[in-house]
Amino acid sequence: MSRLLRSTAVFSAMTFVSRVSGLVRDQIYAIVFGANPAMDVFVAAFRIPNFMRRLSAEGSFSMAFVPVLAEYKEKHGPAAVRELIDRVTGTLLAGLLVVTAVVLLAAPWLGQLIAPGFVAGSAKYDLFVEMLRITFPYALFISLASLAGSILNSYQRFAVPALSPVLLNLAMISAALVAGTWFDGSVKVLGWGVFAAGILQLVFQLPFLSRLGLLPRPRLDLAHAGVRKILKLMVPTLFGSSVVQFNLLFNTMAASFLIGGSMTWLYYSDRLLEFPLGMFGVAIGSVILPHLSSRHAASDPDGFSKGLDWGFRLCLLVGLPACAGLVLCAEPLIATLFQYRNFGELDARMASWSLIAQSTAVPAFLLVKVLAPAFYARQDTRTPVRAAVVAVLTNALCTVGLFAGLLYASSTGQAALAAAGGGWRQALASIHGTHALLALAIAIAGWVNALQLAWLLRRAGVYRRQPGWGRFLVQLMAAMLALVLVVLALRFAWPEWSQWDWWERGWRLAGTVGAGAVAYAGVLLAMGMRLRDLRH
Repeated sequence: MSRLLRSTAVFSAMTFVSRVSGLVRDQIYAIVFGANPAMDVFVAAFRIPNFMRRLSAEGSFSMAFVPVLAEYKEKHGPAAVRELIDRVTGTLLAGLLVVTAVVLLAAPWLGQLIAPGFVAGSAKYDLFVEMLRITFPYALFISLASLAGSILNSYQRFAVPALSPVLLNLAMISAALVAGTWFDGSVKVLGWGVFAAGILQLVFQLPFLSRLGLLPRPRLDLAHAGVRKILKLMVPTLFGSSVVQFNLLFNTMAASFLIGGSMTWLYYSDRLLEFPLGMFGVAIGSVILPHLSSRHAASDPDGFSKGLDWGFRLCLLVGLPACAGLVLCAEPLIATLFQYRNFGELDARMASWSLIAQSTAVPAFLLVKVLAPAFYARQDTRTPVRAAVVAVLTNALCTVGLFAGLLYASSTGQAALAAAGGGWRQALASIHGTHALLALAIAIAGWVNALQLAWLLRRAGVYRRQPGWGRFLVQLMAAMLALVLVVLALRFAWPEWSQWDWWERGWRLAGTVGAGAVAYAGVLLAMGMRLRDLRH
């Protein structure tokens, strides 16, 4: 487990650099563009290629490719591994070229499907179609970059793939500054920044593949046994491994009906949620999948079970304090990081509402990063699909139910319906805060997904709980109690954040987060937890 811990630490450190640069990027977005319908269009348009990135980098492709690559490394020679990589690259490239061409041609029809709330023929709709055509080729480049990253991860080269997203952030920062300086804040420049970022992320990783002697030479070969096996494994995982992304895509459709700025508020709350999920969740998922795949290939069920147990403890150790911190400090975080110039006090309050709602599922989102690889490492791609279907349906039903409850069971909704003459679309588009219900629906679906996967894994008999869980949970709960009490005390001492300058907000936020972290770590240490406890 010590090697896994070191690999996770390396990946998390590189990802931390990426997340900090992403935070700077989002701050510049807030300053230059604020929260408005044009920014909503960019968020909606970029959701589609970003959805493809999640499928390839953190979802179905990597979940199918990495176990097969591990099997070839374990049971076949280097020549067979290189042949597999060449054939997979050629097949993936061919598929991506076809998908990209279809999306570019069908963009006007896709606009009506993805953002039905954008009225066809309106300036907002036309801008969305144009932005989709500019940004979607990013999906092609980033999917190939994700293939390169999966190969490097399988050879324990975790730093390069984790660092490559910094190039996206640098490209987007440059685009935002150019837009604000020379193009009167046009969001189209952000679209071209996305396009350039995809090329940069792919090219950056190629020299490192070359050093390993694994630089792909694309060959289209659907008959290759490894390619066919990956495709067979990948089809079910297209749905099963990307529940959160399907839910976000559905919520993008729903948010297109809401008041202007709703997508942007959801975007900023989602970005803060991505800090613990991206810095740690993706890290542990990327590290644990090759480990579990190798244990399964080596017929080592005990090592497989111990790896899972280690992952579960680490997820709770990080996920619970992250959840509490984001919920208790949502408003101070949004105000300190984003509330400047074009991003006002109302925007900060709205974004904090959705952050609170979605943060309640941080532990669930993290646990899924361990639970899903446990199935895919065993090349079982069908079982998680059942959980995924239920989770997506849960999100859709919760969204519809929460919207209906707001409109028909609350005085606010009844007043909006009356003002809109009974039209539900007009009523939803007039109520501030409705977007937070979308975030709550995603949180509920996240917990449903995690609990189902845990139950299915236990039923499969591949996980056996290791000794020490009782003591671990007592330590964890005591530390959580200390963190909550300390942070609540400081929140009561500093209830209002909008009135302060940036540096006053900054030191108070740093003090609140730091005090909570010290209380949490201090209680864990006082109760006997040590770093070595996470190594076995």
